[in-house]
Amino acid sequence: MQDIQHIDEVHINFGAEGMVVVNILLGIIMFGVALGIKKTHFTDLLKNPKSPLICFISQFFLLPLFTFLLVLTMRPEPSVALGLMLVAACPGGNISNFMSSLSRSNAALSVSMTAIATLLAVLMTPLNFSFYAGLYPDTKVLLQDIHISFFKVFEIVLILLGIPLVLGMTFAHHFPKMTKKIVGPIQKFSILIFLAFVVGAFSKNYDIFLNWIHIVFFIVVLHNLSGYVLGYFFSKIFRCPKKDCRTISIETGIQNAGLGLVLIFNFFDGLGGMAIAVAWWAIWDILSGLALAYYWSRKSVKP
Repeated sequence: MQDIQHIDEVHINFGAEGMVVVNILLGIIMFGVALGIKKTHFTDLLKNPKSPLICFISQFFLLPLFTFLLVLTMRPEPSVALGLMLVAACPGGNISNFMSSLSRSNAALSVSMTAIATLLAVLMTPLNFSFYAGLYPDTKVLLQDIHISFFKVFEIVLILLGIPLVLGMTFAHHFPKMTKKIVGPIQKFSILIFLAFVVGAFSKNYDIFLNWIHIVFFIVVLHNLSGYVLGYFFSKIFRCPKKDCRTISIETGIQNAGLGLVLIFNFFDGLGGMAIAVAWWAIWDILSGLALAYYWSRKSVKP
């Protein structure tokens, strides 16, 4: 067990072989997401751009900005603050499609936003993360110590998200019959892969996780719930349909924490405060998403 006095000194043990495995797993997850994306999802965005635009602003502008303000207000440990900023910079998680369907939301909008957000994340994730982490003095020091640049993050996000997405969409276009047979099982399997990834990453660091979870528990819960609230009321202000409000809430509240963990292990050597915060985010947003989806599923809503 590590003899440490501060969460910023914690490092999660995850070897080079483990990193190869998780990179491949995330690629499979994104490939599975891409199989369900069709050309119509992009054309629908152009025909009815209001809700997608509101969702994009909520995900990539409001949530990162709110996260920065939350960090300024609550002053968490620098590594924890860095983890929150990283999660807020990631695109929506692929499990959001399942949540939207369960909650009687606009599932088509959710799938469309997964597609467009994943593509845009190649640029927006490193941009938001570098900007806000560099703007906050305590996290700026960590970035300088580890020598993380916008271009390094851009490169890995392009490899982990962009390439599998393009490959999946290309496969679906050329082999539609085969895609129809495998898309369901692969997407369901990808959720299990994601959960296995989180459990696997921390199975050898169980004591560390338990010793420090109290540091991140409340702020992660508050951060996640704020994402749902931001998405819902921001879309409501602009009078989006109620189903779309639900979807935008879910898309803003459920982030691709799996990508966040991969970036942490690739660039930050498993920096404990970051890894523990993002891992708890990954677990909590599934629990909170299921609870919210179940609640909404019992309440009818007009289109």
